[in-house]
Amino acid sequence: MKKLLVIGAVWPAPIATAAGNRMLQLLRLFQEDDWQITFTSTAQQDDYSTDLADLGIKTTTIQLNHASFDDLLLKLNPKAVLFDRFMTEEQFGWRLVEHCPDAVRLLDTEDLHCLRKAREEAIANDKPFQFEMLLDSELAKRELASIYRCDLSLMISEVEMDILQNLFKVDESLLQYVPFMVTEVPNRESLPSFEERGHFVTIGNFMHAPNWDSVLQLKQQIWPLIRQQLPDTELHVYGAYPPKKVMRLHNEAEGFLIKGWAKDVRSVMQRARVCLAPLRFGAGLKGKLLDAMIHGTPSVTTLIGAEGMHGNLPWPGSIVDDTRTFVERSLRLYTDKEAWHLAQQLGQTLIEERFLKGQHTNCFTKRMADVCNTLKVRRQQNFTGAMLQHHKLQSTKYMAKWIEEKNK
Repeated sequence: MKKLLVIGAVWPAPIATAAGNRMLQLLRLFQEDDWQITFTSTAQQDDYSTDLADLGIKTTTIQLNHASFDDLLLKLNPKAVLFDRFMTEEQFGWRLVEHCPDAVRLLDTEDLHCLRKAREEAIANDKPFQFEMLLDSELAKRELASIYRCDLSLMISEVEMDILQNLFKVDESLLQYVPFMVTEVPNRESLPSFEERGHFVTIGNFMHAPNWDSVLQLKQQIWPLIRQQLPDTELHVYGAYPPKKVMRLHNEAEGFLIKGWAKDVRSVMQRARVCLAPLRFGAGLKGKLLDAMIHGTPSVTTLIGAEGMHGNLPWPGSIVDDTRTFVERSLRLYTDKEAWHLAQQLGQTLIEERFLKGQHTNCFTKRMADVCNTLKVRRQQNFTGAMLQHHKLQSTKYMAKWIEEKNK
């Protein structure tokens, strides 16, 4: 039996976050390839966390800077280890190298954190973002070092793969494209019709900064203009972990309704006529927009929102960055039945062309087998990774051991 150890920064919560849904998809992908999985994390589980035991996955909590993790490695002796973000690789990677040097090191980037952060800083400083900004990013240096130290990084976005290969010159052998995966697309005929739907919707977990910024854009800039033209419509704002600052935006007179956590995304999306996502920064793929396509809900979003999702295919709605044009496209999609139906059809086509699970499963399985079978050669060809691993082992190891002794 092939053993996989997963080290998560948090426990998977697919009902609350796109990242949680992504991790659950990866876990199922490994299970279908006959991997026995143990999931670990230093975090505490919450009400949104999935019961992994029900899925046949073993779980255990771990401690940072503690020798008990070494004992776990020696006992489990995994064939591969998956870090769910580059930060967990920084924290635990050196212990893996020391105690299980022959284990395949995998990194799920979730998204390029350095890209998301650089875009956020550009917005905060009122500057246009340029990809060359990443070359001066301290976060990029940490993230790229982690990618090099791992044997394979799972990338959710083709755009981010291009950035790594063209801007940072990362060899494609270190990267594997694994986007969100959809098992089946609902029949359009079975979905609620244009007339059966009403109101606008936006959704996204509020601990994620791009989502909070998007809601502010809707509240302050976009929704007042839409409401002027459609005074009887409402915007339903959904998301897990809503803090008080979000709840204070609720205003029934304005039709701006904070709904909190969406227990059933399916019903939420299928009741709405149009999904709005005016994202000004971010990275990776946007789970909310894929959910909208799955449930036949056209969307209006930005270039950032649609990035990496549609390739050369037309968007199922509109992509626009200008506020007034965003409003105009939203109004048209909401009131023009023909345009709405076309957008819905484009969404189904996009899923069928780019996100069906069967399109990616075999490629991933073959790549994993190749990495496992050629690990020694691959590492010899990745001298940069070996060099970074050497220095990381020396620096982080002794810092961690100092903290460990200090905590005793």
